[in-house]
Amino acid sequence: MDIPLFEQLRQLSLPLRGYAVFGSGPLAIRGIIPLTNDLDIICRDEVWNLVSRIGKVEYLPEYGVNVVTMANGALTFGTKWGIGNFDIDELIDTAEIIDALPFVKIEHVIHYKKIRSSEKDLLHLDALATSGQPV
Repeated sequence: MDIPLFEQLRQLSLPLRGYAVFGSGPLAIRGIIPLTNDLDIICRDEVWNLVSRIGKVEYLPEYGVNVVTMANGALTFGTKWGIGNFDIDELIDTAEIIDALPFVKIEHVIHYKKIRSSEKDLLHLDALATSGQPV
């Protein structure tokens, strides 16, 4: 039985103010885009120490960051965001709780997607605009 991604994350019972879902996850939880096959999660040291004991620590040279992957790569945790210059503590501190999980605010997601500007990110920005979100 496949467990949906948000439920997999919820089942880890991580300290709520120690992490936040970033990347496309905040758009998916709001129904702006379909949920993909993975979630990107930023975290503080407390959560990093927990997940690094149960997941696989990897280095991503293209972004210059270490991450912990779990659930066959479906969940990826990092203490830094490899694209743009984001204050991880601010992103976590201002995260919105939706369905018992913390999600980075949409304005930060928009900023990231504009920086990265991949084909997928541009499609996501279009989906945001279509949903009525100022982009």
